[in-house]
Amino acid sequence: MDILIGTGNAGKLREYEELLAGLPVRCLSLRDVGLADMEVSEDGTTLEANAGAKVAAYAQASGLLTLADDTGLFVDALGGEPGVYPARYGGSGLTTAQRRQKLLRELGSAPFAQRTARFVCVIALAQPGLDAVTTVKGICEGHIALVEDDGDNGFGYDPIFIPQGYDIAWSSVPAEEKNRISHRGQAARQIIPILEQLAT
Repeated sequence: MDILIGTGNAGKLREYEELLAGLPVRCLSLRDVGLADMEVSEDGTTLEANAGAKVAAYAQASGLLTLADDTGLFVDALGGEPGVYPARYGGSGLTTAQRRQKLLRELGSAPFAQRTARFVCVIALAQPGLDAVTTVKGICEGHIALVEDDGDNGFGYDPIFIPQGYDIAWSSVPAEEKNRISHRGQAARQIIPILEQLAT
């Protein structure tokens, strides 16, 4: 069974391929189905609203069972920023690396104990032709690092996020271990039983 993963991010697609590896599904990206240039407005104020809007639009456009997520990074010392808008943090025109550096500058020399943060992932699932959208949520608590990590196992804000119970950033945590405890991994495990039913 083909399932469209509503992303153009190669790192995120790879994570989903790993997370859903035990299912009889083939993960396709927006690029694979000719929708790489399709833009869906993500102006919702919640992760659920944004994930739901994306998955409904991509399912309708592709005619495929579609999974999409929206992920936020909530830093307590910054009043919850970047929040539901991590890809817009700092304004337009910044690279992901520049957004990470801005976040580190905003936290300045705040001690580790005051750098608490959490990643929250909402996964939405939609079938073409049906209005119903199923959503699940995963949360991973942690801290923002004092300096950026140089590991290469992650993307986005992974190089500056240290999950609770660890002393290294996501980008240095092996993929299998990350998938077991991450916000996206937690949410994916909740969606897998639904996909298993659809695949039979």
